[in-house]
Amino acid sequence: MNKLVVTFFILFSALIVKAETSYIKIGDAKSEKTNLGLAQFNNLGSGSAGSAIATAASVYKTVFDDLKFSTYFNIMENAAFLEDPAKTGIKPSTKETGGFKFEPLQKAKMKFVVRTGFSVVKSEMTIETFIYDVEKQELVVGKRYKAASDNTKQIGHTMANDILEALTGSRGPFMSKFVFTSDRAGGQFKEVYTMNWDGTDLDKISNHKSTALSPNWSPDAKKIIYSVFTTFVGTGKAPTTNVSLYTYDVASGKRSLTSYRPGVNSGATFAQDGKSIFLGMSMGSGAADIYRINLNGDIMKRLTTGPAGAINVEPSLNPEGTKIAFSSERGGRPMIYTMDIDGGNTKRLTWDGAYNSSPSWSPDGKKIAFAGQAENHFDIFVMNADGTNIVRVTSAKKANGNWAHNEDPSFSPDSRFVVYTSNRTGKNQIFISSIDGSEERRVTNDSHNYYKPKWSRNLE
Repeated sequence: MNKLVVTFFILFSALIVKAETSYIKIGDAKSEKTNLGLAQFNNLGSGSAGSAIATAASVYKTVFDDLKFSTYFNIMENAAFLEDPAKTGIKPSTKETGGFKFEPLQKAKMKFVVRTGFSVVKSEMTIETFIYDVEKQELVVGKRYKAASDNTKQIGHTMANDILEALTGSRGPFMSKFVFTSDRAGGQFKEVYTMNWDGTDLDKISNHKSTALSPNWSPDAKKIIYSVFTTFVGTGKAPTTNVSLYTYDVASGKRSLTSYRPGVNSGATFAQDGKSIFLGMSMGSGAADIYRINLNGDIMKRLTTGPAGAINVEPSLNPEGTKIAFSSERGGRPMIYTMDIDGGNTKRLTWDGAYNSSPSWSPDGKKIAFAGQAENHFDIFVMNADGTNIVRVTSAKKANGNWAHNEDPSFSPDSRFVVYTSNRTGKNQIFISSIDGSEERRVTNDSHNYYKPKWSRNLE
């Protein structure tokens, strides 16, 4: 990946970005979106004007799409400006000759405005961007970005994250990735893939020519764990098939076989320090329980034991690394439970529906998402971490009028969205929704199937 250099060149000390000093409070956008002027970028001088303008337009579109999806803003483009931004500078008239005036922006009812200039010299693009509070007529923050001009997606996503953080105190998810399995390599196989959160930059990272399952990121996103149906052939012994756990190193591309005990080794998640792994293991023909193992595959502790042969699987840790959400059928039907990471203090969180599974703990620790089955189909639900205030996020039908399945949620790094799969189009495709279900975005749009997406942290 090309290197992106980001420079703070103006930052008022009074505007250090913290939740308590942010301009827009988290949650306010649900009731009223903030008017944000996002002017097209001004050309400050480029070696090749035609290609440079096209490059800047691509960055602008990425910023626009990201901020629109954030749900916070009503974005106002050039046509909404009462003073043509193409004919004014990117700083106020009090700061530079020919600069813009705040009064026309106030008349247009803008709360904030983003003014940006660009230049492209040879293959390098430089962008200067300023965010202004229109009512107070003051600068919020300014930044300079430098990168190869073919790296427009990364520049745009980083700018959108910076704008969101400056105004809300919370960084967006726009420099993050998904890991998932898919049958893209051929219908009989499921391999592991990664891609950007917006569906770009798809990369196939496994080639087992088998069925891969349940991939997941390490907390630093430098490793990926996943499971594969693997056949072992021993001398003088009949072949045995396990669901074995592998660890993949993102930087080197190397993979290692981490846990291959007889039966199932799957549904794994890293501990918060990245030095151990929680997963479900069946230990042969028995029911699966949750274990903690080290990176060599040695068992450190068994956390659940049934009861009475009940299955306990799909562990998900809270951000403090102190509690685990998991699914269990110990009450007769699969439901969502929590427990301490030593296996104690078990608490049942869900009671309704026929089948609740795939819990995912939000990075801020406040919510748990899960897939719940009711009326013969699965939907995504989000609840408080104590099991209260359950909200249905999805509700979709197929073209034939039957209800679609929406499954396997995972939270964005800012805890405001969930990614999941839905078969509403006839194939399992990847979708994103805000946690209240008010905003939805389809990520994949093809004839393949996708399974168990997991959202990484921001990769900046």
